[in-house]
This record gives sequence, C-alpha cells and structure tokens, in this order.
Amino acid sequence: MILDDYSFSIGDITHVPIVQGGMGVNISARPLAVAVANCGGIGHLSDAMIPAVMDVEFDTNFVRDKLRRYKKNRLSRFNSDKSDVKFDIKALEHATKIHVREAMTQKQKGSIFINVMEKLTMNGPSETLRARLSAAMDAGIDGITLSAGLHTGTLRLIEDHPRFRGVSIGIVVSSVRALNVFLRKSKSTNRLPDYIIVEGPLAGGHLGFGMDWADYDLKTITREVLKFLKKNKLKIPVIPAGGIFTGKDAVKFMKMGCAAVQVATRFTVTQECGLPYEVKQKYLNARLEDVEVNMISPTGYPMRMLKQSPGKYSKVRPNCEAHGYLLDKNGKCSYITEWTRGSQAKTCLCTHMRNYDIWTCGQYVYRLKEVTKENIPGVYQLPTAKEVFDDYRYR
Repeated sequence: MILDDYSFSIGDITHVPIVQGGMGVNISARPLAVAVANCGGIGHLSDAMIPAVMDVEFDTNFVRDKLRRYKKNRLSRFNSDKSDVKFDIKALEHATKIHVREAMTQKQKGSIFINVMEKLTMNGPSETLRARLSAAMDAGIDGITLSAGLHTGTLRLIEDHPRFRGVSIGIVVSSVRALNVFLRKSKSTNRLPDYIIVEGPLAGGHLGFGMDWADYDLKTITREVLKFLKKNKLKIPVIPAGGIFTGKDAVKFMKMGCAAVQVATRFTVTQECGLPYEVKQKYLNARLEDVEVNMISPTGYPMRMLKQSPGKYSKVRPNCEAHGYLLDKNGKCSYITEWTRGSQAKTCLCTHMRNYDIWTCGQYVYRLKEVTKENIPGVYQLPTAKEVFDDYRYR
C-alpha cells in the first residue's frame, strides 16, 4: 500500500493524510502552508513573532518603531528588569489577522492551520495567547494546533469565541501523561481536541522530552496513545510526527490506526519554505554528526539543531523591549540572566531565530541529500512543496 490509499477527514474536509508541521520563525511560511493545502493536505503557519514577520513581508511598523525607539535608550537596553515590557495587544491581533487572511485567500482546497506555542509567554501569557488565538479565528483559520506546553488553561481563554466549536483544535503531546493532563484540565469547556499530534524524540526544534530523549521512540508512544483513547472510548484522530522521512514510513503508522502523519524536515528545503537559500543548502549538505540536541534554549526544553548554527552560544544583547517573546509574567527570561552573568549557556531565540541563525532540524536532516537532485558538488536543486508532498503520497 501507499499513503495515497488512505484519507483523513477533519471537520467537513477530506484530506490527503499529510500534515506539514509548524516551524518558526516563518520557516513554515505562508507560501509553504498554502502549497501543502492546495495539494489536498494540511499546511501549518507558525505564529512565532508574527509582527516582526509582517514588517518584513508587508512593510508594516509593528516592531520597527520599537526597535528605533529602544536602540537609542541605553538605560532601557542594559536594564535586566523587563517587567515593564508590554506587547500592544491590538497590534498583535492586527498582525496575526493580516498573516492568516493572506494565507486563507490563497487556499483553494485542503486546510490551513496555525501552530500556537504556549511558551511564547510575551510578558503576558494569558493576554497574548488569547489575542493570538482569537485573531487567527477571526481571520478564518481552519484549525489551531496547540504546541510547546501543556495548554492546561488555553481552551478556557477562548471558549466564548464564536468559532470555538467550529474551528478544528488539536494538541501536540509526547506522552499519554501529557495528553491526560490536557484532557482533564480542559474538561470544563466540554470540548475535546479534534486531533492529537504525537511528537516523538526525533523531531526538529524543541522536544517534549528531557536529555534522555533517546530512551523513547515514536511508535511506542503512538501505540500508548491509541491504547489510551480506545480504553477511554475516545475517537480522536492521532497524527504521529518526528522522523517520518518517507511515504513508506508513513504507511507503517497508518497501518497502526493513525489518521495521518505530520512531516517537517523534508519541507525545510523546498522553494516555498521561509529559510534563506544558503541555509537550505546547509541542511542539504548536513551529515549525521552535524546533528545535536542541546539545552541552549531559554525555554527549558531540549532543542535539536545543526551544531554549525551561527546563533549557538552567540552572546547578543537582549532586545526585549522590541521583541521579548520569551519573557515570563514577571519579565524574566533565562537568556537575560545568563547574559547579565556574561555566560554563553543560553541563546537569545528572539534575535537568532528571527535572523535564521538557529538551524533547527529533525534527526534525519542528513538524509535530505538522498532525495534531492545535486546540480554540482555540494549544491542542490530545491524541490517544490508539491514534489515533496507527492513523494510521500505515491512512493
């Protein structure tokens, strides 16, 4: 059997069972999400740093004005107390609406979801999270994937929204325990998730494991989730993610009873992906020994990346007044703490991910060269998203 022998329905739409994972900042860019949706699958936008992304793509001033203002303010620049940093909620909503509406107007079939990270605390965890979720729904997003956190109170933030029961909502988990916590905490909203993404230890970027990630495997976790749902008589589609490199890999999970698969790394080197061309070539030239999992993220989660990432251990001044996406409710970020000490133990994700200097990737990034045409030694021809999609679908 091939992956095209299966289909996946969510809401009123039947999809090819391929979900393109959410990758930030603007790696899962709008053209990529639209292209995957128009192939009949589900494309994900990232909601990471949308105001900054819109400034680049639409020449807006959501962040530029703040950058100029605080660049000259030495007192604020070097003050490690960021408790007074606040996001303009209206601007955040406006930027999100522009981003989502532009994608939705280009979609012809399939679905476009947005990946919303709880760990983007933005010195106002509840207020900013509610704004991002509500704005995406206002702009017509087909679905919301809740990631990077347990989201124990997220559904309650938006249960009064008119589309709360109409939009598809899913949760990313890496264990049955995490799924059970989410279901128990969200029970009061009388709203089950429409799908569950089970992310394994071979995924790219932030992982839902400790540094013992190698002790786990995606198939085992997926079986445990399927068993849990069956035991509790819950019919929720399960979508495994992390290390599913080929259509043959995907079919193995479909035979287990999964509804679809989520893939990301294969799409990082497509023409539509938001990564710069030079970075895509770095991915294509990567070797197994170039991939590492480290603890340099200020989120507290391990993160998989290429060890050559230029932002790794780069000691830049925190610019939280302009960005500040990882500030907790007290205006703290572990990068600020490390920077104040003169340490290089953490990296400033706001600066480095915005500049594409943290090269997050799945474990099998070194295999990209196996499925990509090499034009001249070390220089590869970038495939289209449709070519990657069809490779999963038919081979």
